[in-house]
Amino acid sequence: MATFYNSLTSATDDPLLPFLWSVKNALEGSGGSSQNLLNLLGDCIISFKDSEQYRNDVRFLKIWILYVIYSFYLISTQHASIGLILQMGVSSDFGSVFMEMLNCNVCTKNASLYVWSACFFELKGRLHDALTIYHLGISRNAEPIEWLKKAHALCHQRISEIWKASERQKIDYKGSTELGNIGINPWDSSILEDLMKKINPTIKKFYGYHLSTKSYTGKVALSTLKNASRNKVIEIGGRKYHIKGCAGQGGFAQVYKAFVNSDPNDVVALKIQKPAFPWEFYMYRQLDMRITGRERSSYGLAQRIHLYADCSILICDYLAHGTLQDVINRYAVQGKPMEEVLCIYYTIEMLHMVETLHDVGLIHGDFKPDNLLIRYARDDLTKKGSWTEVVLGVIRSVFLQMMIQLNRFWF
Repeated sequence: MATFYNSLTSATDDPLLPFLWSVKNALEGSGGSSQNLLNLLGDCIISFKDSEQYRNDVRFLKIWILYVIYSFYLISTQHASIGLILQMGVSSDFGSVFMEMLNCNVCTKNASLYVWSACFFELKGRLHDALTIYHLGISRNAEPIEWLKKAHALCHQRISEIWKASERQKIDYKGSTELGNIGINPWDSSILEDLMKKINPTIKKFYGYHLSTKSYTGKVALSTLKNASRNKVIEIGGRKYHIKGCAGQGGFAQVYKAFVNSDPNDVVALKIQKPAFPWEFYMYRQLDMRITGRERSSYGLAQRIHLYADCSILICDYLAHGTLQDVINRYAVQGKPMEEVLCIYYTIEMLHMVETLHDVGLIHGDFKPDNLLIRYARDDLTKKGSWTEVVLGVIRSVFLQMMIQLNRFWF
């Protein structure tokens, strides 16, 4: 705990200091019970979570982490009830606490936030959420970034080993033969409804999943965005999204570019779909689990989804360079063919992406230039790494195993 006290001056200049000394005493056994320590940590969080002074102070981040650890400890040992902890004004659920840390901008540029949080999720068995948190930290270039990437790689390795062991136990080759005999149509609406019912218990556990039984009731009606979206502000899950324009649309969904809380450095894509459709979010989380390391960034990242009775809003990373179809069209407008070497490059990349999907038991039923976003490589283009990014849209991405074991769903 010595790191709590480096370069501290006085309680006047640093009002967090008295809390830190009290926490130190409690941890060393001179400050009362674990419940008293939890009360102290909760009071500290409530007192300073809106303070600009401690936005990037790792000492305050440690207070949050300690609060979660002791909440979990007291509940698991039945020394405190969830109701009692909730009365303190801070949630006992780490998913909610993590979101509150993000909303309060507590050390969001510090890799420690993401590594410590992901470790806690992993210890609780919430493996998808752990990977998602690592992806979020890496996308924000949290420092030190190399430590964050190394921790992510080790986590992914552990999870991959778990998944492979599970696969060896669950693959049923007889089921593959049965699939050929019964001729299941993976796009049949009744089959999709059945699959959605079966994944429902799983998807609820994913980080970033938010469900409401009510219709969307924001001040700005979502239907008005179709005609004039630019500069409108919609509120979703306590955050305000400043719409900058329509980035694309299809038969059931529209995609909008938006600034989070009016911050031009925090740009996302909002995919608004009617009726609500959680399948795409589910597939993103499966990609988090199944595709390793650097390859994962080639398949899009979903931050969260908000499901309402009348629609769903999927929040993803925004890519500003358009689709592969846009690139082809630019050449066509100029009356020129795309250079052969570039055609070869994109073809190799697309084949590699499809191969990677198939290797982890996924298929993409709508793989075409319209559904491939361009992301320019930051490094030398001769290095390994894709320029294209798959958009997993509509109902097109399915598990091979789901079709094989439709009646013995094991997720």
